Amino acid sequence: MINIKEQYKNVAVPSLKEKFGFKNQVLVPKINKVVLNVGFGKHVKEKEYMTNVEKSLEKIAGQKPMMSKAKKSISAFKIREGMVIGSTVTLRGQRMNDFLNKLVNITFPRVRDFRGISDKSIDEKGNITIGFKEQTCFPEITAEDADNVFGLEVCIATSARNREEGLELFKLLGFPFKKNQ
Repeated sequence: MINIKEQYKNVAVPSLKEKFGFKNQVLVPKINKVVLNVGFGKHVKEKEYMTNVEKSLEKIAGQKPMMSKAKKSISAFKIREGMVIGSTVTLRGQRMNDFLNKLVNITFPRVRDFRGISDKSIDEKGNITIGFKEQTCFPEITAEDADNVFGLEVCIATSARNREEGLELFKLLGFPFKKNQ
């Protein structure tokens, strides 16, 4: 079982310093925050659905989610300015480390037909966004709890300056990437 914090300190920092020639440990990229995001979509007017999603997200993240409101009205989607359209949680510090340990060691192996993360999901600044089709792959959600199945996205923000640094950081931390064919 991989401990992200120990893996970063003992493996990632020395390896990244050597590979990219960082002279100081402060320059070595690290994970700043993890953001979990759920959009309500067509269920935006269903209060029961929204509270179920909020409770599930709170179980997964370990902290209360914040409701996201629409910044402007869009008539094609029947959205008014100020309407609640999603839910989001930002994790930092120890909760972030606990979540990342759970993500790498428990959640990824539970995803059906999981072959690894595509390295194309890393942006030019070294951040990664991973989408899950259903929340049931997280260990806190049981089949009985999953009244409404919903998808969510997990964005992991790093201090990397480019894509290569971010990709190398995630590989050294034990994130399972697809093998190149």
